[in-house]
Amino acid sequence: MTTTTASAQPGERTVGKSSPGTARGPRRRPGRIRRLGLPYLLLLPALLLELLVHLVPMVIGIVMSFKELTQFYIRDWTTAPWTGLDNFTMSVDFDAPVGEALLHSFLVTCAFTVLSVGLCWLIGTAAAICMQDTFRGRGLLRAIFLVPYALPVYAAVITWAFMFQHDNGLVNHVLHDQLGLTDKPSFWLIGDNSFVALLVVSVWKGWPFAFLIVMAGLQNIPRELYEAAALDGAGVWQQIRRITLPSLRPVNQVLVLVLFLWTFNDFNTPFVLFGKAAPEAADLISIHIYQSSFVTWNFGTGSAMSVLLLLFLLLVTGVYLLLTSRATRAPRTPRKHEERRTADA
Repeated sequence: MTTTTASAQPGERTVGKSSPGTARGPRRRPGRIRRLGLPYLLLLPALLLELLVHLVPMVIGIVMSFKELTQFYIRDWTTAPWTGLDNFTMSVDFDAPVGEALLHSFLVTCAFTVLSVGLCWLIGTAAAICMQDTFRGRGLLRAIFLVPYALPVYAAVITWAFMFQHDNGLVNHVLHDQLGLTDKPSFWLIGDNSFVALLVVSVWKGWPFAFLIVMAGLQNIPRELYEAAALDGAGVWQQIRRITLPSLRPVNQVLVLVLFLWTFNDFNTPFVLFGKAAPEAADLISIHIYQSSFVTWNFGTGSAMSVLLLLFLLLVTGVYLLLTSRATRAPRTPRKHEERRTADA
């Protein structure tokens, strides 16, 4: 079929072929759908693994916390009788032996977490600030500082367990035999000293992570700020307090939260260092829940403790994020206005 169209000059015709789909626009919708669906397709394997590894066991653990699941029902845990909130009531009854032991473990874990996170942040920040200046061997020192973080946890903790041995350990050899700081060799893996031993191992393997994160954050601070502060007569401590720490506030907010969650939930360090039965002074809540579940075979009570721990961590994380976000968004009054208000008052 041919069509004739009138040209600009009379008597001339233009002959062209027309197809049924000439008037239709290009089909872009399928390609757009593919582009929009590609990110979700790429995320699908990670979402499935997250569902299988974390969410499904979490839901099963919550269901188990409402059951009287003991060693008599391990063969088929679904047949365990439903107890409702009895496991939770028993766990928070601090006058009973179960609740009293859980409270003691919780307090020990809080003290251990505060000290470990604080020391990790302090040592990591100090080391990162010292490594900012250029000097010979800086790269080697940075690599050496990251060795505890790069080592596998089990290998590092087992090494420390040998060093803390009473008779032939390196710690007692240095403190007692070489330096003479103690009257007799100390027991580091039992008794009250076990808390110190656990804290030392935790800080030793945790501060390089803080060092790495703070060192990365320091790269974003312009050197011109320090040069201007030095010209104004500011010392090293004033530069750290006025420039370094305020600039690192967003980095430190994330760093402290991550260190808190890792330390509070740490299971590998006390388990490898002390075994299944940790000393009372180093009875972290992770080991306590493990003992309640896999040593006494009371999975219902252990699951209830795990749910309570999860709720506590969610609460602390939510409050921490709320407070830090408010502090970040809070407007600051310039110093000149503050001085004027003080003078007027």
